[in-house]
Amino acid sequence: MPSSNISNEPTPHVQMVRTQSQEPNSHKPESSKFRFSLSNINPLWLILTILVFSALLKLGSWQNDRALEKELRLERISELKQQKAISLSQVLLLAKSHQPDYINDFPVIINGSFDPKFVFLHDNQVNGGSLGYRVLQVVQVGEHAVLVNLGWVQGSINRQELPDITPFAGKIEFRGNIRFVETGIMLMEQKFDNKQWPLRIQQIELKKFSQLIDLKLLPFVVYLDKNESLGYEKNWQPIVMPPEKHRAYAFQWFSLAIAWITLMIWATIRLGKNNHENTNSSDSN
Repeated sequence: MPSSNISNEPTPHVQMVRTQSQEPNSHKPESSKFRFSLSNINPLWLILTILVFSALLKLGSWQNDRALEKELRLERISELKQQKAISLSQVLLLAKSHQPDYINDFPVIINGSFDPKFVFLHDNQVNGGSLGYRVLQVVQVGEHAVLVNLGWVQGSINRQELPDITPFAGKIEFRGNIRFVETGIMLMEQKFDNKQWPLRIQQIELKKFSQLIDLKLLPFVVYLDKNESLGYEKNWQPIVMPPEKHRAYAFQWFSLAIAWITLMIWATIRLGKNNHENTNSSDSN
């Protein structure tokens, strides 16, 4: 038979197809586009973001809770204004049969004897832009001793000079309201090594005062009724910071929380894009 002239070499068409199949996909991009994911987030950055965000939310919630507490207390004070004042012994009986703070803001009528030896001057009390003191004196009612807030007096520019106070003495009847002491932040502990009366104080600490005078004081202070002629200028308010102010602070904390989380998300995305661009630039070189 005549020999075949058919060649084993692939035809040009087959070669072209084979060559195309071996070439890399020309449509595949050199580098993938940046996509935001949790894998782009630094763990330490994430922890810091969550901690600060949680703290800001907690502060806002705390201020909101304080606003609710103040609103409830104002409602209760309004109700108690319609109630007739009761004696100190009746107040103490109510305290035994209810929660300890139940008697807070209760109107009370005191018939007791002022002790002229023990007068406390509560320092750094502002009234109309003027700095002064609140005068507190011990009153003995039967077997009980209670601290009474007599009002505000002007202080002197000279810090070594105390106001001239004439202590009350003898048995006096007056009306007032029960107030539990709200303890603030003490930068330094009060020490009364040199007891000189009247005694300047920075904060009301009934347990310490009880030790000073050797009398057990009741765990609250009686604030004189503003209609009483007894005492000095009665410029106090049962609630120093109103609910509206607490809500304003809550709004500020919540706004800061939103601003913080927004800033951290933006910074994370921005940082991830910069790192991605730097990586692509290095690969291309």
